[in-house]
Parts: sequence; structure tokens; C-alpha cells
Amino acid sequence: MSASAEPLGGRDPGPVTVRRLGRADAEPYRAFRLTALRETPSAFTSGYAEECAKPMAATLRRLAEAEHGPGALLGAFDGDGTLVGTAGLTVAPRSQERHKGTLYGMAVARGAAGRGIGRALVREVLRTADEDGLLRQVLLTVSEGNEAALRLYTACGFEVWGREPRAVLVDGLAVAKLHMVRLLDTGPTGAGPTDSGPTDAGATAATGSTADRQTADRQTAAGR
Repeated sequence: MSASAEPLGGRDPGPVTVRRLGRADAEPYRAFRLTALRETPSAFTSGYAEECAKPMAATLRRLAEAEHGPGALLGAFDGDGTLVGTAGLTVAPRSQERHKGTLYGMAVARGAAGRGIGRALVREVLRTADEDGLLRQVLLTVSEGNEAALRLYTACGFEVWGREPRAVLVDGLAVAKLHMVRLLDTGPTGAGPTDSGPTDAGATAATGSTADRQTADRQTAAGR
């Protein structure tokens, strides 16, 4: 299943399609992820240097796990086939937590911001969760101060339920994370307006990035 993000007028390089990523996407996915980690380190739990050191086999393994499910790893592609966004859904493995999924690694390329791609990715993650049949809620984290990402997730039905101080340390700087949840039986998936134009976080949406100057360009949720 795929979802389309509606592009803006003069900046349109073609329609954007959201689809599941597979092992054939390993090279562009790895390159996209490393760029996101380098440009917005506060949005992710993983660090750029440690991810660079991992072999391609690690990326292939991640994609293979997502292919086999449960859960999914999604990519947003421009009309020319360029990967411009990602988002993932993981599912808790324990039987008493099998009703919980986590939205992670949401990222939107800087040049593709403001075209509704972040919202399209979140919407597709929620649709995937709905189709799972066992999931009842989706969790994510977003860095405190990333107001654009917070607005996007709130518009898609997520609510803040907690705050973790010093959730990550980036070059010695403490970044707090807000924990959010979307109950899947409380409203339509992806409800709300399109995402907030040039300011988004985990797109890189990021699982939460800090309110630095790149918040608008990259946003991630729960980001690994």
C-alpha cells in the first residue's frame, strides 16, 4: 500500500509516493539515514560515527526484519525515484505488550520540506498499524522544543503523556524527550492538517529533535 503527499506548486519535482522499503533499497536508505544522523544528531538515539562504522550487512538486516514484519519501514520517493523521507513502525515482541507499536526514524530531506511528506509518512505508519489487527496504540518520542514536530504529531492524533529529562546527550548537551501516544480506536488515522511546512523534526522529522536551526529540515520520531 502506498500514500501520496501533495507537493507544492513551483517546487514540485514530481508526485511523492510512500511505500515499504526492502533490501533492494539498502544503499539509498543507508545514505539517507547517515545524512540525517550527521545533520540532526539530537533527533536520534544512534550516533553518526557509530552508524558509519556498521557494515552494509547491518542495513540489510534491518530492512529484512522490516520486510518480514510485524511492523514496517517506509520510504517517501519523489517522482524521479529519489528517497526523500523515511519512517518506521516496530512492534513490541512480548505477548503482554503486543498491542503497542512505536513510530521511529521519521525523517524528511531538507529540500523536500513543506510538501506534506511528514504527514503522509505518519498517516501511512498509522494505517499500517491499523492493518496489523493486534495493535491498539502507537508510541513515539520527540525532542522537547521541536514545536513543528509536536504540531505534526498532535494533528495526527498523538498526545503527550510524559517527559524524560536528559533522554539523550549529544556532544555533552542534554536533550529531553516528550513521550506521545496515539490510541488507534479514538479517531481516523492521520487526522488533521498537513505538516508544518519548512519546520519539521523527525522529518527529519525526527523522533524528536531539539529546537536547533535544522528542526525545520529534519525530524524523527523515536529515532533509532
